[in-house]
Amino acid sequence: MKPDLIVLRHGELTLKGKNRHRFEKTVYDQIRKAMKPFAKLTFLREFGRVYMELNGEPYNEIEHRLKKIIGLTSFSPVHTAPLELEAIQQRALDAMANLEHTPSSFKVSVRRVNKQFPHSSQEMNKLVGGYVLRAYPGLKVDVNHPEVELRVELREEKALVFSRVIQGVGGFPLGTNGKAMLMLSGGIDSPAAGYLALRQGLKVEAVHFHSYPYTSERSQQKVKDLVSKLAEYAGDIKLHLVPFTSLQTRVHQSYKKNLLITVLRRAMFRITERLAEENGASAIVTGESLGQVASQTLGSMNVIGRAVDLPVLQPLICMEKQEIIRIAEMIDTYDISIQPHEDCCTLFLPPSPSTNPNLRVVEAIEQSMDWLDEEIDRAVAGAETIWIQAGEQTPFSSFF
Repeated sequence: MKPDLIVLRHGELTLKGKNRHRFEKTVYDQIRKAMKPFAKLTFLREFGRVYMELNGEPYNEIEHRLKKIIGLTSFSPVHTAPLELEAIQQRALDAMANLEHTPSSFKVSVRRVNKQFPHSSQEMNKLVGGYVLRAYPGLKVDVNHPEVELRVELREEKALVFSRVIQGVGGFPLGTNGKAMLMLSGGIDSPAAGYLALRQGLKVEAVHFHSYPYTSERSQQKVKDLVSKLAEYAGDIKLHLVPFTSLQTRVHQSYKKNLLITVLRRAMFRITERLAEENGASAIVTGESLGQVASQTLGSMNVIGRAVDLPVLQPLICMEKQEIIRIAEMIDTYDISIQPHEDCCTLFLPPSPSTNPNLRVVEAIEQSMDWLDEEIDRAVAGAETIWIQAGEQTPFSSFF
């Protein structure tokens, strides 16, 4: 039996302090945006909740979209009934029948919003619970640790009956903690970092460095596919495609030793900071995990991060690789990330990259490249900016 409506919960995190109303409105706006294709839906907002009437719209597709809304803690598909005891009891049986398997224990929790209803909450707990027990002889009541909690809300015009609580993404509502630039490669880590940044209430714009024609069009399409997956949680994401060939080639012609990657990464950070300034972002998000590669040792990250003044946020910094992979699998980016691709950071890679660079030595190398600022300006000016929608795949050839 299909549900009649869905109860959406913001969660305790969004309800505290002076930001409550702003947080609730942000989540509500995201819900309305995600549900735009379903014209028959109607909405009722209450403290910490949204009641969404389906009016015949397809539940399964709506459930899939709700699972991607940042700031939505949980939701429940609901069966409605008239404010009559027999009808409520029957809906309770329907809710139990819709479970994936018959539980061994349950309890009934009645919330009596309508004080005119003739039975109290405690009376209804017994009346509904006893009716279910008669239909399921092997079922037991467990008020402390039930396998299923059957919930009934007695509202002004009808009763709501439900037994499933589906976990949402949770986190802070999208954009309520500001905007950041996500340095996005085609690997596993940076999309996972982007997801965690979104979940923490950051609006993100993605920055990807390519060295066309050394990196292929297929490599760029892969990045756009990754952004499309992240856009399922954000609605849409701006992607900046930065041409890095000229700068990278000139740096390599001038310096080929063990600090090459450090110099190039610092240039990437400076370009990203410039794009952040142009787009109103207040931080840079990266996918570093401490110790994974030469540029992600503490010494390397210290020297690379000093190239910019903006805060550098590293959500994955103390995670093990398997933890990161689990996040990538959960957000459906893992299979895309493991596809073969060329990475501009691996071009002209020195045999033994430095794991503990000296800041003064690196700055001296950069000062010897009197054209470096000009190349950074050229890369910023040459960046292609596109909007990526959830599920959208735009041919890369249109950008060259």
